[in-house]
Amino acid sequence: MAQINVVGKNGGRTIDLDLPEVNVGLLHDVVTWQLAKRRQGSASTKTRAEVSRTSKKMYSQKGTGNARHGNRAAPIFVGGGVAFGPKPRSYGYTLPKKVRQLGLAMALADRHATGKLVAVDGFTNGDAALDGKTKSFLSWAGQNGLDGSERVLLITDDENARRGARNLPWVTALPVAGLNVYDILRHDRLVIDANVLEPAQSEEVAE
Repeated sequence: MAQINVVGKNGGRTIDLDLPEVNVGLLHDVVTWQLAKRRQGSASTKTRAEVSRTSKKMYSQKGTGNARHGNRAAPIFVGGGVAFGPKPRSYGYTLPKKVRQLGLAMALADRHATGKLVAVDGFTNGDAALDGKTKSFLSWAGQNGLDGSERVLLITDDENARRGARNLPWVTALPVAGLNVYDILRHDRLVIDANVLEPAQSEEVAE
C-alpha cells in the first residue's frame, strides 16, 4: 500500500493507494497502443488507375525489339502509378480496458517509487488561490520544489493553474480527462489533483 502525501490548501494528509508492481512489457503495450491511435494515417499514393497518363499504347506489340507495353501508367515507368503503396488507414486497434487501467496504475506507481509524484489539493499562494498568471504559478512551483530543471506534467481541473503553467516550456498542463500513460512516462515529474488518486477515482483511465 503506497502512501502519497498531499500538498496544497487542503493538504497535510496522505492518500493510501494500492499500486501494482511495474511491468515494463505491459507499459510498452499501452504506450504502443496510444501512439498507434494517434497516428494520422494519411499517407497516400496513386495506383496506375489513378495517375494522369495517356492510355494510348506506347508502340507496336511486335517488331520493335522492346518488351511489350501498353500503358505509361505502369509502375515501372517514371510518372507511373505506385504498386502496393500506402493508402489512408487507421492504425488504431483494441486494447482491453483492464490492461489500460493497469498500465495507468503502473505509470503512477513508477512515479511514486522514484519520488516524482506530487498530489495537490488546492493550488494557492499563501491563502490566495492562483490567479492564472505565470508569475503566480512560478511562485507556487518554487514553494513545492519545482524549479524548471525537470519536465513536469500538470494534471488538474483547476483552470487558473493550467493557464498559469501553459507558457512555461518545462510544463505540460492537461485536464484530468487527459491523464494518460504516455505523457506520464515522458515527463520527469507528475503533479496531479489529489482527488484523482482517491480510491473511487483510481479506476478511471484516459484513452
